[in-house]
Amino acid sequence: MSEYNYTLLALLVFFLPLLGFLVTILLGKKFSKIYLFEVAIITIVLILSIVIGFFKLGFQVDERIISQFTWIDLKSAGTPYTSFIIELGIVLDNISVIMLFVVSLVSTLVHYFSIAYMKGDPRFNRYFAYLGLFTFSMMGIVLTHNFLMMYIFWELVGVSSYLLIGFWYEKDSASDAAKKAFLANRVGDLGMLAGLLILFTTYHTFTIDNVFGQIALGVLPFNSEFWLTIMGVLLFCGAIGKSAQLPLHVWLPDAMEGPTPVSALIHAATMVAAGVYLVTRIFPLFTGDALLFIAVVGALSALIPATIALTQNDIKKVLAYSTISQLGYMIMALGIGSYFYGYFHLITHAFFKAGLFLAAGSVIHAMHHEQDIQNMGGLRKKLPITYATFLVFCLAISGVPLTSGFLSKDGILAGALAFGSLTGHYLITVVGFTVAMLTAFYMFRLLILTFHGKPKDKHAYDHAHESPALMTVPLIILAVLSFFAFYSFNPTTAEKGWVFEKWIQTPESVVPESARYSFMVPESEIRDRKIIHSETYTKTVHDAHIPAVILSLLLSGFGILVAFTIYYWKKISADKIANSLKPLYKFSLNKWYFDELYDKTFIAFTMFLSKILNWFDAKIIDGVVNGAASVTRGFSKISGGFDTIVIDGFVNFSAFFSGLVGIVLRKMQTGKVQVYIVLLIFSIVILIFYFSR
Repeated sequence: MSEYNYTLLALLVFFLPLLGFLVTILLGKKFSKIYLFEVAIITIVLILSIVIGFFKLGFQVDERIISQFTWIDLKSAGTPYTSFIIELGIVLDNISVIMLFVVSLVSTLVHYFSIAYMKGDPRFNRYFAYLGLFTFSMMGIVLTHNFLMMYIFWELVGVSSYLLIGFWYEKDSASDAAKKAFLANRVGDLGMLAGLLILFTTYHTFTIDNVFGQIALGVLPFNSEFWLTIMGVLLFCGAIGKSAQLPLHVWLPDAMEGPTPVSALIHAATMVAAGVYLVTRIFPLFTGDALLFIAVVGALSALIPATIALTQNDIKKVLAYSTISQLGYMIMALGIGSYFYGYFHLITHAFFKAGLFLAAGSVIHAMHHEQDIQNMGGLRKKLPITYATFLVFCLAISGVPLTSGFLSKDGILAGALAFGSLTGHYLITVVGFTVAMLTAFYMFRLLILTFHGKPKDKHAYDHAHESPALMTVPLIILAVLSFFAFYSFNPTTAEKGWVFEKWIQTPESVVPESARYSFMVPESEIRDRKIIHSETYTKTVHDAHIPAVILSLLLSGFGILVAFTIYYWKKISADKIANSLKPLYKFSLNKWYFDELYDKTFIAFTMFLSKILNWFDAKIIDGVVNGAASVTRGFSKISGGFDTIVIDGFVNFSAFFSGLVGIVLRKMQTGKVQVYIVLLIFSIVILIFYFSR
């Protein structure tokens, strides 16, 4: 396929969702079935994405296809103080083509699922329009080849997610969740904006390849490796917000107030994955210290939400904290240099986590919008398809063999084990394996409490029934995609198992060699500048694979066994465990009190600062303005009095005097000539008398 054809197809994939949004939002009130146009559009997008992926990955796997145009050219403008070009364009390489398929597939399945799930909603067409806008925004992030376009669509994703999360805005909880998500993301985006300002100030371009090229030539922000690290960390702040990493993770659980299909779309394969995709896309510019920061944030984001998910009872919130934890896995993998498995887990997780959310939606639909798993139980017989697919998804996310999650998760754990052996810092290694055990436990706790045992709510159970085909078929498709064979013919590893490993190649770092792997060696070797190269790390990961698999299987199996022991066989009372560990249980149940902490600190400080500013505005600013007004009014009164009494008094007196004289003189104006002659003679006599003295 020619470059022109690739570009044409990519532009169709890019702009068709926008067309679907515009048509649906503008004609939604006139045509009740207009949502079918949006569904048809997204189906076409999926087909085109498959075509692009087939030809690109099948026949031109090593090529990068870039199409761009000059948007702003200040070189040709002849301005004396500015000289730069801003280009916009798209890039089709392996990671963008794979991501196109993931986004379009999940979005398409969510569209079809929503037809049944959202049936009867008064804003049915508007909902589908928002889905189209969100898909368009994600396509922009996936296809862009420059930072500016990335940031534009980054913000557009924030707007469209705000509309979807707060779709049922008449509920205070939904509107509050939308605002919380929007504001939390703005915090991360401000950091990303600061990074972009440093980047543009240094390189005078937003094109990613051009920036990489200049860094490779030794051009650094402020001529310092330190500032290159700062720039990378600031750019990563955008990923902290979008991918709900600590400390900006608090928005994602609350975002479950949106429709459940939205949770599957936003919180599985698209919006939250955008942060991981960003790190993957700009991976070559991160220094060793920046990667260490990324690894630590990822490890904490994997561990802490996993401990919170242990005690949550809302089916969607368990999945929400699971999402944060799995995203932490991906970020941690990228931070420790396990590029292939970090991105690989993004792909596999997208399918089984989207399936988990949609399966949860099927359960909620059957239980008449009940979300508390303590009120469920026994649904295995009522929802056989939902149960079977949910079980597959739980096995995949727990890393059980023959699933896609096993291939990607154990690769990450092998990387963590290699990282610990090379650096001596085993904390990240311990976190990785601990989270594997916790994930298996809380997912099977969720499965057992929802589908096994006796029904807690007999009335809801009696009326529960399997969801329609529009909801179950997407579950089956995602469940099938959760098996290993689609990613590797070797069920034990993705390495040398199929072509998937050839599609995702770790890019070469462009930062100075002294800043690449310094975090991966002891301090004595750093002083001697003995740098461990990526080949050494890759070999160590390969050697650590079998020990990592064995340890992971043991820990995951233990987590599943404990879940069955407590909740299925009930050999141990969950209530007794909770009471014996009451402080820890409450700490987990209350989500580590992050919301309360933020309420007492950042939010309280913001409110306190706003009160001070309000007082300053009311007393100082308004005081000055009101004081000036009072002075002006006083001066006006004085001026008015002077004008009234003196100026007007003089004018009025002149008029009065003139009128009085006129009255006197008017008596002399008789109109008789004789009188005038007498007065003239009299005047002459007086003058003669006066001058003859």
